Amino acid sequence: MKRICLFVIGIALLLAGCGGSSGSSSSSKGGHVNIVIWHGYTQAEATAMKVLTNEFNATHPNITVTPQFYGNSDYALQKVLAAIAGGKPPDISYLYGSWAANIATNPSTVNLTPYIDQFGWNDFWPAERHVATVNGKVIGIPALVDNLALVYNKRLFAQAGLAPPTANWTWSDFENAAIKLTNASKKQFGWAYVNDASEDTVWRYWALLWQAGGSILTPDGKHAAFDSAAGLKALTFLQTLTQHNAIYLDNGSDNYLGLFTSGHIGMLYTGPWDLGQIIQGNQPYGVQILPADVNHQTISGPDNWVVFNNGSAHVKAAVEFLKWFTSPAIDLKWSLMTGDLPIRAGVTKVAGYQQFVKKYPGIGMWVQNLNNATQSRPVTTTYPRISNVIGQMVQSVLLGKAQPQQALSSAAQQVNGILAAPS
Repeated sequence: MKRICLFVIGIALLLAGCGGSSGSSSSSKGGHVNIVIWHGYTQAEATAMKVLTNEFNATHPNITVTPQFYGNSDYALQKVLAAIAGGKPPDISYLYGSWAANIATNPSTVNLTPYIDQFGWNDFWPAERHVATVNGKVIGIPALVDNLALVYNKRLFAQAGLAPPTANWTWSDFENAAIKLTNASKKQFGWAYVNDASEDTVWRYWALLWQAGGSILTPDGKHAAFDSAAGLKALTFLQTLTQHNAIYLDNGSDNYLGLFTSGHIGMLYTGPWDLGQIIQGNQPYGVQILPADVNHQTISGPDNWVVFNNGSAHVKAAVEFLKWFTSPAIDLKWSLMTGDLPIRAGVTKVAGYQQFVKKYPGIGMWVQNLNNATQSRPVTTTYPRISNVIGQMVQSVLLGKAQPQQALSSAAQQVNGILAAPS
């Protein structure tokens, strides 16, 4: 399942159907507190949530946690804001990290900064901490983390006479392999790139930009910085591979995954959300960190547990639950049940971690790769609009409709306009 969806914020606070979901119970009789947690989990994650909240409730007699399914996570922010407007927000809600700047401005959002020492804050991966922090204020506890790594088809590499990718691979190594893996007569491509102009298109480009030593915005966040030598190098890299017909351009329907598992794509830049289908496929595969230009940076899309103020007793109980739920031992239980990456480095030192690595072959490389996720997307309310511009920029180059420098200059002008507009 993809973890990087964005909703362009233009929110109508009252949505049909939102009033049907109950928010937090105000009950705290005799010191007992009932708290409600909203999530969009299905399948294994929904089961894991039920199992672990039951475990918490059994071991914490003064707190009862009730998980509630709020539906499609893409619309969670709308539903949460509608619940706040109606005076019945949940105590805790799962929200995409890309919404952090938007939810931070709501008075009902609890500033968690005073509590972070209780969580062992520095044990969370850097990208998670950055995304959960808005203007120096922590507004969420990490709920999920992922990243892009290189997944490759071992059989196709062997057939092409190529040695498997290594941790020392460069862009040149990758480019040469992608071209050599391409075979038009077999409808075989060296690589795949999602080219629907969505955030799925954009965040792959950000990883390339960072690998080339570039930045998205200037340090003050007021101007575009991607129109640079690094930005041009990243777009030219994509253009070159397209001109060699070495990239399968996916239209956003995730056809790339079926083509990989059927042996028609040699390499993917993807995350652990695709691992389940890759394991079930009939192709021998390997996982490696992304190749480097200047560095091996990847991109991560962390999400947050956000706490809402339903009174001090509820906030205290919500924090107590999240401390337990995100502790290394419990997070390892979650990862074993779901295949999700550990949200904190300490999990790798917990007895049983190797069981997780063995259960999901290749997952250990994604965990190691979190050390390469040293930057994150800008935590700003304007990011959805910026993403739209960059998606169109990358798509125009991949489709041969624009030259890299032309596309960069146009996109930078648009982004500077967005950043200069009153918020």
